[in-house]
Amino acid sequence: MRTEDVLAAIATGLWRWDNVSGTVTLDGEAARLLELPAEPGVYPSSAVRSRFHPVDWNEVSGIISLAVAEGTLAEARLRIVDDSGRVVRTVRSRTKPIVKTAAPSEDSGYRVQFQLIGTLQEVTEPQPGSTAAQTPITGDWRRSREAFLLDAGRALAEARSTAEVLRVAASLSMPGFSPDGLAVFGAEGDRLTIVGHHGHDQVDENPFTDMSLDTDYPAAEVVRTGRAVYLPTPQEYRRRYPSAWPLARRFGRQSWAFLPLIVAGRTMGAWMAGFKHPVAFTPDERSVLTTVARMLAQALARAGVAESERELSQGLQRSMMPVLGPAVPGMTVAARYVPTGGGLQVGGDWYDVIPLPSGRIALVIGDVQGHDVGAAGLMGQLRIALRAYASEGHPPDAVLSRASRFLHGITDATDALGRGGRGEAADYTAPRFATCLYLEVDPATGGVDMARAGHPEPAVRTADGTVLLQPVEGGLPLGVDPDTDYPTTRLVLEPGEILLMCTDGLLETGGHDLDSGWARLRTVLEEHAEEHRDSSLEVLADSLVDAVHGPASHYTTGPLADRREDDIALVLLSREGARLLQPPRRTALTVAQAEPERIAAVRRQMRELLHDWVDVEQIDSAVLMVSEIVTNVLVHTDGNALLVAEVTSRPDGDGGGADGSRDVRDGGDGGRRLRVEVADGSDELPHKRRPGELASSGRGLVLMELLADAWGVDPRGAGKSIWFELYEPPSSPGPAPAAGSGGSVA
Repeated sequence: MRTEDVLAAIATGLWRWDNVSGTVTLDGEAARLLELPAEPGVYPSSAVRSRFHPVDWNEVSGIISLAVAEGTLAEARLRIVDDSGRVVRTVRSRTKPIVKTAAPSEDSGYRVQFQLIGTLQEVTEPQPGSTAAQTPITGDWRRSREAFLLDAGRALAEARSTAEVLRVAASLSMPGFSPDGLAVFGAEGDRLTIVGHHGHDQVDENPFTDMSLDTDYPAAEVVRTGRAVYLPTPQEYRRRYPSAWPLARRFGRQSWAFLPLIVAGRTMGAWMAGFKHPVAFTPDERSVLTTVARMLAQALARAGVAESERELSQGLQRSMMPVLGPAVPGMTVAARYVPTGGGLQVGGDWYDVIPLPSGRIALVIGDVQGHDVGAAGLMGQLRIALRAYASEGHPPDAVLSRASRFLHGITDATDALGRGGRGEAADYTAPRFATCLYLEVDPATGGVDMARAGHPEPAVRTADGTVLLQPVEGGLPLGVDPDTDYPTTRLVLEPGEILLMCTDGLLETGGHDLDSGWARLRTVLEEHAEEHRDSSLEVLADSLVDAVHGPASHYTTGPLADRREDDIALVLLSREGARLLQPPRRTALTVAQAEPERIAAVRRQMRELLHDWVDVEQIDSAVLMVSEIVTNVLVHTDGNALLVAEVTSRPDGDGGGADGSRDVRDGGDGGRRLRVEVADGSDELPHKRRPGELASSGRGLVLMELLADAWGVDPRGAGKSIWFELYEPPSSPGPAPAAGSGGSVA
């Protein structure tokens, strides 16, 4: 009797499916079962596929792919439809894939060439555990499986670290056959190591921590071959891996699945799922496990890349993060650096404290344009250059001039390299610039020499809590023009005063501009002076950052960390020493001939200096007289105007003498005195004029006669000084004095 006759008698046909040629070879019985002419023939694969129920074909495609990958049998249940789409019978397919080669493919990179050789057999009832039993119209198990895979894929996609991936994998509840023990093995060279596990004690991993890939162990075989190993019974485990069985037996499990973790065609490790209950590993169960293994491999690969980037970022951050260095004798320094949101926790902002050969110290704060790796790298180079120039002993203006030429040279070279001399605009990177504020401080005297390159001006909080924005002459940002000059401004920081330097991120975050940002910081500085006068600079630094981002725990981690708009760098400097009981309050600034717009800054500075003056009309008078005097210097001389203003206590009855020991705010009757001096380099003394009714000038001295309590003109060796004084009404109570000293200007 022929084999074909035997197979036909039991309603079983033979078929061969070639995925390369796209043809299916059928014998007569197989053709009949597929509702084709009952005779042997070769058919296009599309003609055969049209006879399968679409739902069943989608199911069997995954089973075939799984069998090809694992080299196992593909068994499936298929409903056969006629030309009208009506189901006429159900067949069971059992096939063995024979893999040939891997050919290039435009869509996926390569395509596995294989043939399916097997049987088709008509069945009358769904077989338990087969695909047919799991593909009824209700499809409860299938829907559960699909829901599980969707949830698993989403959870694994959100995991950001290897530990988190392992926690997600351990929490997965597979439909009907959840494992109670998991382990992930990694392959490094010819060694197999444990990446992580769940459902085991810490000591349980010791035998598997480091083993050779040649070991007779299922995970090692999976990594070697790239194919899954299923062990449905302890007997099967003992038969196939006798040397490893004693290690596995003590866990008391009944079934094991070892699956390859494959990413981009490379086996990076293996995943073990152990079960306390027997599992038959049906095609559907293998399909679920294989899908989870693929998602797990992708999640581990992403987590590995993220951890490598995080480690690189942290290493870069540690190497480039600002540091204060050793303590400064006679000075207290506090600083903060808060990087912007995103992955890289370092940007273009920096600060530095540099010991100088003269015994002084230099404080630097700056901001390189941008928040990316390029900005961080450029910041590192600029920071080193500034340190080198400062250590050579150059004054502030020379340090910034050299740094500007250095940065301009770097950005020019980057520009040329980006264009490559070929005019390739796509590779072009615009030159970057940097703002910078450089201070040279003498700890012994409190003298501070400052130079500014496009950076926000510093602020000074005097010992009585008054906050003054300190005008500092400056030039263009570093790197814009290599020939820019950076004038030097000098002030004296008295004991108890605090100097604040910051980058624009502290000012402009939250939709503020420079003016409103300074107003926000002024409130914090003044409140700290009233409520926490004796607290450290560290508390004040935290308060300033909290005013922008909230508490530290919120702006360093969590959702707010990704909303930061700009890097923040902040430096506070305070001079130690004994404080005067009645500190003077002083400020000074220079108005150059080429900067008449700074007269507005003069008026603002005067109002800030007199913020707590009792008589509002006297404040207006002081602002008017200062504006008039400075304007006259710019109009009638060829030099600059140097303004020095001072508020001091005044003994009772003193109409403008030296600093007194009593103050109305301290219970005395002397009130306070404002003295303003404006010096210029012209030897020509002003004279009083009688302007007509329609004249537009000539009223300066007339105004001073009317508004000032005292005024005068003092000739000097080179130039002159015009001064006036105002006396606060002695009967007006003022705020309690602060224990500290005001700032003086040289």
